[in-house]
Amino acid sequence: MQTEEQTVASPVQQAWNKKPLIISGPCSAETEEQLVATAERLKATGKIDMLRAGIWKPRTKPGMFEGIGAKGLPWLQKAKQLTGLPTTVEVATGKQVQDALTFDVDVLWIGARTTVNPFSVQEVADALRGVDVPVMIKNPINPDLELWTGAVERVARAGIKQIGLIHRGFSSYGNTEYRNAPMWHLAIDMKLKHPNLPIINDPSHICGRRDILMEVMQRAIDLDYDGLMIESHIDPDNAWSDAKQQVTPEKLAEMLDAIIWRKEDVASEEYHAALEKLRQQINHLDDELMQILSQRMKIAEQIGTYKKENNITILQTNRWNEIIEKAFAKGAKNGLSKEFITKYFDAVHMESINHQKKVLDA
Repeated sequence: MQTEEQTVASPVQQAWNKKPLIISGPCSAETEEQLVATAERLKATGKIDMLRAGIWKPRTKPGMFEGIGAKGLPWLQKAKQLTGLPTTVEVATGKQVQDALTFDVDVLWIGARTTVNPFSVQEVADALRGVDVPVMIKNPINPDLELWTGAVERVARAGIKQIGLIHRGFSSYGNTEYRNAPMWHLAIDMKLKHPNLPIINDPSHICGRRDILMEVMQRAIDLDYDGLMIESHIDPDNAWSDAKQQVTPEKLAEMLDAIIWRKEDVASEEYHAALEKLRQQINHLDDELMQILSQRMKIAEQIGTYKKENNITILQTNRWNEIIEKAFAKGAKNGLSKEFITKYFDAVHMESINHQKKVLDA
């Protein structure tokens, strides 16, 4: 005989295994009417796999709306019963884990402000011991992949088998375009380090405003993310929290329809043959680059020898500024971004310094 728990788990598992997984719902559960209405309109779009709602909201400053609290969990439970959508909420303490599971929340996620604190992650992990529930983990606020990986390991050691990642961007001083800078390279690096974990993108918290949501959503799909988590509200402009980044369920459906959904592969011999030919060219060029870089470092070592004999410092600021300015100009002519040129030459420069230092220390 099938138990109620097994019956509930089936649609959850279907949603968890789906690609792309689309999660949506209000930033905060405000009233029962608001949450249920949002859920029903999201369900009507036929585009949503899982319902999210903020119950507890860790805020940056005191006095801001910090969520309705546990009294919103029965509303979420009702929305689930009416729509059949599995539910997910953010938890930051052991008590919140217990409360969420008491009201049949199907998937839990650990927020960015919690991921940054190993003590808080451990408390949540301890509360999850013996529980069979999928858990998603957002990147920490600061760009630190070790903290993100540490949170994954703590939750895994608690016995959780199904773990996912959420990329919601990173806090960056001076950033103006995004609420949280996406820093795509960090998310890609995390994905490469944990290829077995699904990763979904949270464009709402990256953007902080709805007018640039679409470009971030498309970028995530182009990068082969496993899904999206987008905030939706029946009356976004009057939402109690994060009003500028939320969209109506109907607008969200339009945006999802407008995305160009990419495939990981295609069964075409012609495609694979052409791709293999181009990849071989890249392999040859990579080999040549390695040889050239090796030669560059040998010349740097010779320069180090002259500097040692004449008691000259390794770092020559004027010379470096000269190199980087020329690189910017040539890079622009050859279609290379200033960001790439900066990162590439910084790496080459540091390697040259290391080689020269070995000479001076010898």
